[in-house]
Amino acid sequence: MSCPHLEATNLRPPSVSQSVYREDCTQCFDSIDDPLGLDVCLQCFNGGCAGDRHHNHLHAALRSHPLVLNIRRTRKAIERDEPPSKMSKLAIAAETEDDRYDMALAVRCLECNTDLDRTSDKLAGIVDAVMKANTFSRKEEVKAWEQELTSCEHVLLMQQHASRKIEQGELGHCYACDLHENLWLCLECGNLGCGRKQMGGVDGNSHALAHSDESSHGVAVKLGSITPEGTADIYCYKCDEERLDENLGEHLAHWGIMLAERQKTEKSLTEMQIEQNLKWDFSMTTEDGKELNPLFGPGLTGLKNLGNSCYLASIVQCLFDMPAFKERYYRPNDDLPMVEDPAADLETQLRKIADGLWSGRYAKVDSALVPESEVAHQKGLAPAMLKHLIGRGHEEFSTMRQQDAFEFLQHLFQIISRSQHGSGLSDPTAQFRFVLEQRLQCLGCHKVRYSSTEQDNIFLDVPLEKLPAEEGEEPKYKPVTLKECLDTFTGVEKVELTCSDCGSKDGFTKQSLFKTFPDVLAVNTRKMAVVNWVPIKLDVPVMVPDESFALDEYISKGVQPGEELLPDEPEAQAPAFVADEAALAQLEGMGFPRNRCDKALHATGNSDANAAMEWLFAHMDDPDIDAPLVISGGSGGAAEADPEKIEMLGAMGFGPPQAKKALKETGGDVERAVEWLFSHPDDQGLFDDDSAAATAPAVPSEPAGSSTLPANFQLQSIACHKGTSIHAG
Repeated sequence: MSCPHLEATNLRPPSVSQSVYREDCTQCFDSIDDPLGLDVCLQCFNGGCAGDRHHNHLHAALRSHPLVLNIRRTRKAIERDEPPSKMSKLAIAAETEDDRYDMALAVRCLECNTDLDRTSDKLAGIVDAVMKANTFSRKEEVKAWEQELTSCEHVLLMQQHASRKIEQGELGHCYACDLHENLWLCLECGNLGCGRKQMGGVDGNSHALAHSDESSHGVAVKLGSITPEGTADIYCYKCDEERLDENLGEHLAHWGIMLAERQKTEKSLTEMQIEQNLKWDFSMTTEDGKELNPLFGPGLTGLKNLGNSCYLASIVQCLFDMPAFKERYYRPNDDLPMVEDPAADLETQLRKIADGLWSGRYAKVDSALVPESEVAHQKGLAPAMLKHLIGRGHEEFSTMRQQDAFEFLQHLFQIISRSQHGSGLSDPTAQFRFVLEQRLQCLGCHKVRYSSTEQDNIFLDVPLEKLPAEEGEEPKYKPVTLKECLDTFTGVEKVELTCSDCGSKDGFTKQSLFKTFPDVLAVNTRKMAVVNWVPIKLDVPVMVPDESFALDEYISKGVQPGEELLPDEPEAQAPAFVADEAALAQLEGMGFPRNRCDKALHATGNSDANAAMEWLFAHMDDPDIDAPLVISGGSGGAAEADPEKIEMLGAMGFGPPQAKKALKETGGDVERAVEWLFSHPDDQGLFDDDSAAATAPAVPSEPAGSSTLPANFQLQSIACHKGTSIHAG
């Protein structure tokens, strides 16, 4: 049949830059695997569920896009004993959807309620283009398997020993055992050693690693992975990372190995990783390999790993287990926001996540998994749209690399707190806010100064004490309690400062205590050390009681009778930015140049040397890292008020007033403006009527948190990323 809407609409296939949402609904997690399938709009390629929620009709009515392609997918009954032999290093191309699923396609007009002939000249090409286009989530999946390999100084500066021919095949074996496979050739001296034992039955005794430890040779290549095209597994034991050797052919020829004569005989590390992910679901096992019992029901819904996205899944699960987040975003009786692009709307995507986790609608046995596993599990929700939306424009969270979970929590808080909250809806991050009070006392004149900052988290340094280790074993660290960490955080310390009142150079004592407590306290235990200028994570157990515990002893008592306050320093004499002397001294003592220290302290609020140090490690590769810090103190020129820059910041969740203020303070530099916004979360920005507002009396706002005692807390959730590297775990 035909319809007037089809005749009147000029349909075009999706362009390369357009996202095609043909896997799950943009407003809920109903998908093409549901009985009624998914309706993909043939004009803008939005995905709307065709079931009882009618998000397809909602989109059609809002955008006047009635023409849809309905896609329904059912799993074929195929048993897969082994993964396909050919693996791609950049993407999983092992099976196509045709191999695994039956697809049912139908074109409909939702307004006329009629089925259309999808083989007609006007529809056939569009339908084919939609089905062949990269879906939104597929783009993310492909990125997840891409290896961003680089070279390193150990590869670039490698000096090879005198050349000789290396025995290969049956004649070649590990120098310390009889293994003939999983052999790694040291590119520096030509030693052959077996690799580490790998999952999937690949044997190894780590003799290549032992050779590296004994000889200090860093770079090795896996013989069986070498291809005639010049690709191979290169590993640097000194960096403990996979690497790229652009001169591999030359380095191998030195040992009599010619690329043209090579044939790949063993799986690469990436292929083994892909194989294991195809055969085994890591998320269903515990640390010791025991399988977990599947659970189902509201609040018991899992999130799928999108590739290095465990940091997102853990934080999202922790947050949406909090009553404030559940009540704010799980609103089954409320209508969804009426927006043209649901995938790009923060409110819609957060409510989609809340519905997915709490409705119980998706916490059910995935029938597609039953033939391949004796234990039936959930399918799990893939939060690809949320990940893309909240990472958009961010240097790190827009990638598929592993990230720090606490940094992600801070980033998410910034976005949510700046988003719009409708009538009767509160900001769920407000329950995390509190006021921390700092007390400084001059050791010369004994006068004091109090200052307060509003925060939504605290960083706790973990006391480090190594335990005696037996010979040949790595030393372990003594477990510490959360109270010990809090005692250190709130303890009195001496800082080297000159008193502006009496001129004494004896220094000050400094102490930080809580002026108010939040409803929910977010704590980051900083278990990190710098070894040979390389930051590593330390395995220090932090013990937190299961029962409720009070934090009353950590509340500030404020100005005490008999204390004399230091006079305020005149603001007119203050330069644009003065680095905190104590924090600056710590950073310079670690060897960081002054310009880097100033930038790091400015970007992190100018109070915490540890936070500044972490910022420095994350921005080592910035091209202007050594350039002097420039802060615009003027009234703001055309570049600072550039509408395009304001729009760019607006796309990241910042309102025009905040964007204008940030651009003014950073000379119109967008990247630095983002950092400024994150380090000044309470600044309301510049409004068009600021001149009038400047004369209006300020209305004092209520301080965040509460000073009511007792302040009892109980552990709610933990996100723990294991592993010694700060980049992986």
